[in-house]
Amino acid sequence: MVSQAGDEAARDHLAQRGDWRVEKVDAWLAQALADHSGHYTDPAARTAAAATLPAAVRAHAALLSALARIGTPADVSELAFTGRLAHVDPAATTALAAWIATSLAADSTP
Repeated sequence: MVSQAGDEAARDHLAQRGDWRVEKVDAWLAQALADHSGHYTDPAARTAAAATLPAAVRAHAALLSALARIGTPADVSELAFTGRLAHVDPAATTALAAWIATSLAADSTP
């Protein structure tokens, strides 16, 4: 499944209805945002998503992206805990992603 323009609106509609599938949509959008696939190959779409997606989805994407940089495949099915962590505490998840990125940068410095 490839992300498309308007997916954020569909996600909001499901959330307003209280539909349980919004959690699956959040994971899917976070995955697409993390690996820049589908609609999110466009940098403008990623920028727009940062303004429209909830903090938990953005945090989930940041952590998936950081884990991918250290060689852990950013596969939502294998890393389901990242979504749970992001929904419980988006700020802590974002901080963890930033810490991983900083650690990688420090390791690559000669």
